[in-house]
Amino acid sequence: MATGTGVIHYLQTSDAVTHAVAWVLLAMSVASWCFLIVKASLLVRAKRQGPRAIAQFWQARTLSEGVALMRRADRERIFLPLAEAALAAAEADTSGVLLARVDRSERVLRALRTALLASQRRLEFGHVLLASVGSTAPFVGLLGTVWGIYHALGSIAASGQAMIENVAGPVGEALIMTAFGLVVAIPAVLAYNVLGRLARQLGDDLDGFAHDLHAYVCPPAGTAPRRQAALESDPD
Repeated sequence: MATGTGVIHYLQTSDAVTHAVAWVLLAMSVASWCFLIVKASLLVRAKRQGPRAIAQFWQARTLSEGVALMRRADRERIFLPLAEAALAAAEADTSGVLLARVDRSERVLRALRTALLASQRRLEFGHVLLASVGSTAPFVGLLGTVWGIYHALGSIAASGQAMIENVAGPVGEALIMTAFGLVVAIPAVLAYNVLGRLARQLGDDLDGFAHDLHAYVCPPAGTAPRRQAALESDPD
């Protein structure tokens, strides 16, 4: 690297605005990478544990036994809130309260919907951060570039030496900030797409599990006696 040029030289000789832009880009990069690693780990584990936890749940003899098995299998607590909500709704004593006037199927449906939304919010938490970093980082870098070019051209005009070698160096250094913005944005955009796809797949599995739970707790009329007997035989 030639003396007086390059990334280090540009950052050392730049003003407070350029330093602020660089620090903002660094903070955005660190935040997006930390979230990417943590979120990817959670989603991958949930994707791996989910089918096994659901299979163990449906192999149980009673609803409470299935919930106990799922507590051990679903360590990320993605599918477990649905099972716990179904158990609580099935065993809830609504006598003497306003909720007793609500149909049993509607009570169970509301409990499952609340648990489903909570699990989906956990799956989608932080995606706004990745989307924000991916969409704004290039413009933050461009701001640094425009500011750097403005000062570089101002300095060249004041010196009165507008030769190509005096212009190309400072302007080229200012373009580094745009490159920094792209380096921050590209991983965030890729992570948003990949993690969003995993979250949608888990969301579909949650929808199916919630539907099956509702069908079990509130079965069709023809199968109600058998299902109700299974619930009443639950020791918990």
